[in-house]
Amino acid sequence: MINVDHGYTFRPTDLEFTPTAIEGIRLLNHAGYPVLVVTNQSGVARGLYSTEDVERFHDHMQAALQEQGAHIDAFYYAPYHPDGIVPEFAIEHDDRKPGAGMILRAMGDWNVAPAGSFMIGDKQSDADSAAAAGIISRLISPNDGDLASAVRTLLAR
Repeated sequence: MINVDHGYTFRPTDLEFTPTAIEGIRLLNHAGYPVLVVTNQSGVARGLYSTEDVERFHDHMQAALQEQGAHIDAFYYAPYHPDGIVPEFAIEHDDRKPGAGMILRAMGDWNVAPAGSFMIGDKQSDADSAAAAGIISRLISPNDGDLASAVRTLLAR
């Protein structure tokens, strides 16, 4: 819901922000919230791309956001999937949503309390992961969801 999902999107040239993603991230930045991305990247376990490709994509996203006066404070990704072909990543792992591992690690790294925290996602696994971590969530439509409106609603609570 930050970028349009073109199916295993990992090439920097494929980055396409959803309509209000940059505005939503900028709102969070200005409100003083750390913006922490947690994303499943099963394409790594499936051998479609590498962890370096994921990090290159995130770096490109960060640069594009900074050009628009926004930023992501940290990216967390789960390269795991039990049906993968890359042995070190072809496992069940609590980092993989709907597990809470990535969220809990991000909250610990950034000294963020569950109270006042929230997750905005586009899949039920996002909501399930948030619930497992003890935070509220809001789901928006994939690829065209209004991230900025969701942010405004959550900031106003």
